[in-house]
Amino acid sequence: MSGTPPLPESSKGKVTGAIGKALTTKDIDGHDLPPSPAPSTPQNGRKYALATELVYTESNDQYNASSVPIYQSATFKQNSATGGNEEYDYTRSGNPTRTHLERHLAKIMNANRALVVSSGMGCLDVITRLLRPGDEVVTGDDLYGGTNRLLKYLSTHGDIIVHHVDTTNPEAVRKVVTSKTALVLLESPTNPLLKITDIPAVASISHELNPSVIVAVDNTMLSPLLQNPLDLGADIVYESGTKYLSGHHDLMAGVIAINNPAIGERLFFTINASGCGLSPFDSWLLLRGVKTLGVRMEKQQSNAHHIATFLESHGFKVRYPGLKSHPQYDLHWSMARGAGAVLSFETGDVNVSERIVESARLWAISVSFGCVNSLISMPCRMSHASIDEKTRKERELPEDLIRLCVGIEDVGDLVDDLSRALVQAGAVNITPDGFRALGAGHTLDEESVIQAESESSKGVETPAE
Repeated sequence: MSGTPPLPESSKGKVTGAIGKALTTKDIDGHDLPPSPAPSTPQNGRKYALATELVYTESNDQYNASSVPIYQSATFKQNSATGGNEEYDYTRSGNPTRTHLERHLAKIMNANRALVVSSGMGCLDVITRLLRPGDEVVTGDDLYGGTNRLLKYLSTHGDIIVHHVDTTNPEAVRKVVTSKTALVLLESPTNPLLKITDIPAVASISHELNPSVIVAVDNTMLSPLLQNPLDLGADIVYESGTKYLSGHHDLMAGVIAINNPAIGERLFFTINASGCGLSPFDSWLLLRGVKTLGVRMEKQQSNAHHIATFLESHGFKVRYPGLKSHPQYDLHWSMARGAGAVLSFETGDVNVSERIVESARLWAISVSFGCVNSLISMPCRMSHASIDEKTRKERELPEDLIRLCVGIEDVGDLVDDLSRALVQAGAVNITPDGFRALGAGHTLDEESVIQAESESSKGVETPAE
């Protein structure tokens, strides 16, 4: 199922030497490869609460530095003429700063091993290198635009067959998984429609129909703080480290987490061979960002829930799994510990949506999400513009959809700025009591309106873990 060489029999299922020493692998021609850092395994015997694990990092630095050093070096000196006996020799193959980050991420993602690359899409590129001509991929009908673009390229130029189905319906997946299916690729929640996939059900069905299939989940929309797909039956989990994990939009990074050592080695082979591993400085930045994930997400999620409730109480159709009106609310909370900080809503008119986006001041017009400042965009015009209009219509992606990526600002300021933009754009009817959405806005029953307005006025908490 892969063009990469299998793990040598001598290396399968074991680590040569103590944890932290190199694994020896060979390339396609049987030549020794530069050493690969050992699989990332938590070294501390005690398992702390996740909020503590995010901050607590173990370092074997010889000077006991409280902050992991940046090993800004391309090469490492060897002790023999034959080389290859030291833990590191060339940063493309491994670097102490990167290894420390990978071990830390493996710990918080409940994984045997984590690998970091130069972007979130770099993760998917590495994962799809496991495919070979004729393989089939089953994936959703609501996907990140970059994911859709890469899959379309592979189906056009790589002789890969891609099936787009509604993965929120496990039976729809059952109908297309066959012996030729090599990869089932999922998002939950999806981007930007916030649809929820029953990961355990889809993983179980996929493995039942084809035991060799790999189930991969893009967990970027929640982060490991709120959901652990490996615990739900996935074989591979990947995330854009550019988003919640770093939290400041000052780096590009991607994270892949796995439990199967053989899959991990195949992925590492591609990373080493292609040179897409994360740089030492970006590894250090990402490690720093991860430490504050807990406090950032708590504030972002609280703000997002407040804003989603505010919009819904004023008649807009809001998509956010933290709202009880979400059709898959119970399913989401059976798998996740939070709803994240991304929501979307409809106005019923593309021109009105454009005016709202352009009228906002605190909300920066930008793609991406997960950072400390709030962002606003129209997915069909930006992040998902690579999906042609015909396909967007077939997949029921509303052209007027506005996506809000909520930051850590004062929620009152965010609501005030959004309210001003809604009024200025002509998206609402002004009433003696405030305003109500125009167009194809979402209509709640009277009791729900009263409850939503009450929650919006006093602030809300996200459901307990």
